[in-house]
Amino acid sequence: MIIGLGATGLSVARHLAAQRLPFEVADTRVAPPGLARLREIAPKATVYLGVLNPELICQMSRVVLSPGVSLRDPALRQALASGLEVIGDIELFAREANAPVAAITGSNGKSTVTTLLTAMARDAGRLVRAGGNLGTPALDLVETPGPDLYVLELSSFQLETAYSLRPAVAAVLNVSPDHMDRYTGLHDYAAAKARIYDRAQVCVVNRDDAAVMAMARDRGHHGGIVSFGLDAPAAENYGLRVADGRAWLCRGATRLLAEDELRINGRHNTSNALAALALGHALGFAHDAMCHTLKLFTGLPHRMQWVAESHG
Repeated sequence: MIIGLGATGLSVARHLAAQRLPFEVADTRVAPPGLARLREIAPKATVYLGVLNPELICQMSRVVLSPGVSLRDPALRQALASGLEVIGDIELFAREANAPVAAITGSNGKSTVTTLLTAMARDAGRLVRAGGNLGTPALDLVETPGPDLYVLELSSFQLETAYSLRPAVAAVLNVSPDHMDRYTGLHDYAAAKARIYDRAQVCVVNRDDAAVMAMARDRGHHGGIVSFGLDAPAAENYGLRVADGRAWLCRGATRLLAEDELRINGRHNTSNALAALALGHALGFAHDAMCHTLKLFTGLPHRMQWVAESHG
């Protein structure tokens, strides 16, 4: 059963229909906007609308849960207690993907870093597919054959129901209170974010954020750990150094790019650029090529854009 008929639920429906697998659908809304599209994808699929029925759900062989529906829903709590497999679209993606994955999460900046890393990959000559919580749902990326790399922006909700994702590199950019209507507190929210590191080959961590720095350590991660931050970095990590009157993005003591050459404004965007450099290096991208991308990158629409000047 697919629960949730938003963009993610419809991508799951397309994926299952392409494999000729039967499925039913439930949505807590009485008139979900995706219903007409579902009828085009799977005209014979049974649809249940309104409050979730735990007895019905427990009869299913598996539930694929959309990120907009909470695991704390009473019907899903009962399903989990019965031992029913409850997964999300990212878990299905992980079982199907046949190329390395760069996985990115965080309270802020994840769309910028995902877009920037994707641009770096393309400039490096990689065939890359990007999506997840940003743009194209992850399962729709699998339908496109032959990528060299997937770049996924992931939300805490998506990570809650992903169990076998094995990123080549993963990053938590930062953690600040968000979605507190879905979590019991900041620790609970951070724990969902930290799941991105569970099976990652390389963990990229923000050393300016104590919660992020604790994640890989507390989860006993044995892979590589690379940090970024706005201070001077130790060897093999990324940060800022001041020399000749300018701030420089550096790896260790090696200068890579002057901060004033970035076209994205603000120290938070400098941090985003450093995160992208760390992620890209873990994927084998050359620093020169990544810096070229950084010099051209103007950011996402409606983020730190100049609007007007009044009275000088």
